[in-house]
Amino acid sequence: MNDQPELRVGDVEREQIAQLLNQAVGEGRLTLTEYNERVGLAYAARTRGELDLVVADLPVAARRPAATSLPAVHEGGTGKRQWAVAVMSGAVRNGRWRVESDVTAFAMMGGVELDFRKAVLTSKVTTITAVAIMGGIQITVPPGVRVEVGGFSIMGGKDVNVDEDSVTADSPTIRINGFALMGGIEIVTKHPKRKQIDD
Repeated sequence: MNDQPELRVGDVEREQIAQLLNQAVGEGRLTLTEYNERVGLAYAARTRGELDLVVADLPVAARRPAATSLPAVHEGGTGKRQWAVAVMSGAVRNGRWRVESDVTAFAMMGGVELDFRKAVLTSKVTTITAVAIMGGIQITVPPGVRVEVGGFSIMGGKDVNVDEDSVTADSPTIRINGFALMGGIEIVTKHPKRKQIDD
């Protein structure tokens, strides 16, 4: 019987695991929600055993820290621009969906909803061009994602309510260029929905 206490880990080991998780989400092995949950567990881990559990179900190759800094673009993208268009109608993308590095959301007298809480990103940086003309666009991200917002509004507005406290150096980035003409663009951080079990 081994009565020796488990060795404690430091910030270097936690950062290595965070890099592995970032690599895994880029390869489509983890959703953004799973990534965020595991990064939180990694930074809260006190012992090597707790840290190993965070990546226990990932392939052995994915557990090896990269020899260089994290790549700017992960494998899996087609290079094509994705579109979500709503003209006097609605367009919704949610659940587990694969996101290209460039996405355009266009709403004219309609509404577009992009929910990234269970999405799989194919790029370290995802750029969204959001255009709302007398319409609305809602973009939802899970905690742990860096959000950068630019653009302008004319007789419209952008409402940004994101959680910056959970962002780390290895967090994926969603860069939003928003243009609103008598319309609105909302960017918000939300935790994933939990399934309710009926009695």
